[in-house]
Amino acid sequence: MATETNRRRLFATEKMGGRAVYRFQAATMAAGILLVLYYRATRVPAAGEGRAAWVGMLAVELWYAVYWVITQSVRWCPIRRRTFKDRLAERYKEQLPGVDIFVCTADPHSEPPSLVISTILSVMAYNYPSEKISVYLSDDGGSVLTFYALWEASIFAKKWLPFCRRYNIEPRSPAAYFSESGGHHNLLSRKEWSFIKELYEEMTERIDTAVMSGKIPEEIKLKHKGFDEWNSEITSKNHQPIVQILIDGKSQNTVDDDGNVLPSLVYMAREKRPQYHHNFKAGAMNALIRVSSVISDNPVILNVDCDMYSNNSDSIRDALCFFLDEEMGHNIAFVQYPQNYNNLTQNNIYGNSLNVINYVEMPGLDSAGGCLYIGTGCFHRREILCGRKFSKDYKEDWNRGIKERGQKNINEIEQMAKSLATCSHELGTQWGDEIGLKYGCPVEDVITGLAIHCRGWKSVYMSPQRAAFLGVAPSTLAQTLLQHKRWSEGNFTIFLSKYCSFLFGHGKISLQLQMGYCIYGLWAANSLPTLYYVMIPSLGLVKGTPLFPEITSTWATPFIYVFCTRIIYGLYEALLSGDTLKGCWNGQRMWMIRRITSYLYGSIDTIRKLLGLSKMSFEVTAKVSDGDEAKRYEQEIFEFGSSSPECVIITTVALLNFVCLVGGLSLWNMPWNVFLLQFILCGMIVIMNIPIYEAMFLRKDKGSIPSSVTLASVGFLMLAFLVPIV
Repeated sequence: MATETNRRRLFATEKMGGRAVYRFQAATMAAGILLVLYYRATRVPAAGEGRAAWVGMLAVELWYAVYWVITQSVRWCPIRRRTFKDRLAERYKEQLPGVDIFVCTADPHSEPPSLVISTILSVMAYNYPSEKISVYLSDDGGSVLTFYALWEASIFAKKWLPFCRRYNIEPRSPAAYFSESGGHHNLLSRKEWSFIKELYEEMTERIDTAVMSGKIPEEIKLKHKGFDEWNSEITSKNHQPIVQILIDGKSQNTVDDDGNVLPSLVYMAREKRPQYHHNFKAGAMNALIRVSSVISDNPVILNVDCDMYSNNSDSIRDALCFFLDEEMGHNIAFVQYPQNYNNLTQNNIYGNSLNVINYVEMPGLDSAGGCLYIGTGCFHRREILCGRKFSKDYKEDWNRGIKERGQKNINEIEQMAKSLATCSHELGTQWGDEIGLKYGCPVEDVITGLAIHCRGWKSVYMSPQRAAFLGVAPSTLAQTLLQHKRWSEGNFTIFLSKYCSFLFGHGKISLQLQMGYCIYGLWAANSLPTLYYVMIPSLGLVKGTPLFPEITSTWATPFIYVFCTRIIYGLYEALLSGDTLKGCWNGQRMWMIRRITSYLYGSIDTIRKLLGLSKMSFEVTAKVSDGDEAKRYEQEIFEFGSSSPECVIITTVALLNFVCLVGGLSLWNMPWNVFLLQFILCGMIVIMNIPIYEAMFLRKDKGSIPSSVTLASVGFLMLAFLVPIV
């Protein structure tokens, strides 16, 4: 009976191996941490002999202990999922649900339209019935340049989609495909491959030329009525709602060059007025939900960022294996894919791979009842995204969706859709609260996923062998720190609000899942403890204040064990997740840098907002870099080049540890057995900061650290040495 049930299942769940080794490590680590805390609490020095610094170390280590316990919630029993697409095809044939795909962009200069349309074309080309796909682009910049690019893509799609189907190519983003393939595939016609490539390059050249000039040729504007929506008075923050159906997939006359129906393609720029708050990406997503409800209204929604192209044409079918599973499908609200990148350097210079999150933490969250919704690469059930609470009796109508237009023409439908994308439509409604994505938080995705889990639904994490989506990672230090500031600030905002998983999730989700959410909710809170730990022990070294047990003491053993085990197990996780050895070292460096900069400013800004001293903002992470920056990124050379406060903090910490190490080594009468652990800690920080020293003193390129930053750091360093350690 069990075997027959398994044969009907559309997916399988498997426990990951290596848990015995992990649990032994966790048990001994816990014992070591308790011994460290006991030593700290029972060996407090007398006043005037470093008591304040010692108590600070106790507080910091107590915090690290608590956070370590929280991080173990996702490591206890991680799982992996495997789908059976052959069973899906056998059971449902072509009777599959329709899918609405939402792509969001906000700025044609930070997110080039040529990049956006490659993502659009990749999701239009899924290995799925075209008549069941509707693609929507939300343009929060309200730019005619983006609309023009989408219009170009709608024409190119007539040749691109047949090309993808004919040769079953991967990936189906033309930009990625032509850059990866180099020469044409052996199975392809050389003439056809060259023809399609030439068409694509000509199209992108026209788009890039228009973006650079800021103008659309007048003869082009005559080819589609949508261009009439723009005039000289329109700005990105002040314009009427714009909805244009460029491809009507419901029309039998809209076909590609092989005579197959094309997916629907819709452009939307919701209304923007200065007097209305537009709620950033969450507002755009909610407008897309409403607009799509009168155009296609499909039961499944996929949302992707404009730089995250589809890398696996079977991703829809993989997701449906979960939704349509007869035993567990009714519990599942969304299917989340990993956030992977295609432009990482070999050794992950800025630590942007997210490998440990993707391959360790997210599977662990999945085992606890639901992985996070991370805002891209996620398939949702429309009804649940719109606020439906879990009920065993609820049956999803997978056949829902607008199949025919009836008596309404496209112009009438567009006008109806525009009325749903106005600034005033949400006033006095539950949108942004009980319906759609939640407002009031920079990470609207995480808080929305938490709310869905607390309504009783589950989610699953799917990481196929071929990555489902690939995007563009930040390629400079400034971009990386900006992205992590936004993430840490948003998650900390959730933790300090009524939506804290321990409060909002109490009695609704498991304690394990509550703790899992707090791993990210407390990113920002790690900033001050880390800043303390990378400065005070080093200062104590030159001021003669011991803060660790003597190396000859048995009490040094738990300190050494905890420190070494944490590094070794972290290295094991990173290597197992696909990092290189040098990449692991770079990750440790960025772990420290993010905590003392991005997370520090994230925590400060969160507190300022809670006190009403500032308002929430959303800064788009740029997807482009200039030529010199791109070259240094490829060579894995750190990019500074600005006089930002973050750079001042980084250089100050680096200089402080270098001076303390040199100063300590020059003190010949220093009792080495007393200060050896502080020397080791200070020395490791110095070695970790070698790229910072190079950027300060050796490099002369534009990506080096400006002399003004170095001078400011020297000033702060002198102030630090004036502070007594008591």
